[in-house]
Amino acid sequence: MTKALRIGVLALQGAFNEHVHALNSLRNTENIEKVIEVRTKTELDDIDALIIPGGESTAIALIAERCGILESLQDFVQHKPTWGTCAGLILLAKNAIHTKKGGQRLLDALPVTVSRNQFGRQVDSFTIKLDSPCLGAESVPFEYVFIRAPAIVSIDDPEVEPLVRLPPGHGQTEASESGLLVAVKYRNILGTSFHPELTSDNRWHRYFVRMALSG
Repeated sequence: MTKALRIGVLALQGAFNEHVHALNSLRNTENIEKVIEVRTKTELDDIDALIIPGGESTAIALIAERCGILESLQDFVQHKPTWGTCAGLILLAKNAIHTKKGGQRLLDALPVTVSRNQFGRQVDSFTIKLDSPCLGAESVPFEYVFIRAPAIVSIDDPEVEPLVRLPPGHGQTEASESGLLVAVKYRNILGTSFHPELTSDNRWHRYFVRMALSG
């Protein structure tokens, strides 16, 4: 029998409560033993998979460094199932552009280049419904929520699997035949630009749980 997962949500800053709620909503149907808010190395060592939530990527990195868990996080994401949403995607990336003055601490795990705040300021936030075959052949469109969101502007390793693109024109400064990438998978890592935890639809959380179990 497959071992039940202990899934952590990095709870230093950002929308971690919503991820915890979404994961707990799956405990009756998916193989989840426990959902843990992670703030210390001890808690990180106690989990099988991790979600790094949206929020402020520079703040999350600074708090992680001050709490003494940044190096442990860097090691964890290299080997164990990890999902970064919005700010979490930025942190997981190997490269980021349009960062704040002074640069951006990255966990250097996902071989993509991410454009920070690709879609503009808070007032430019938007939602869009898209078909998402990766969520299942029978899936109805998923409502994607973008809030000061990054986008994946370059795949830097052929093993990175594109999962979701926006229609052409969304968040792009130049005309392009293909829309911006907003979700990718690479080995043990899932990276998404959007906020699935802000909807009542838990299919992306189910996708990550099953990805973690299969890995």
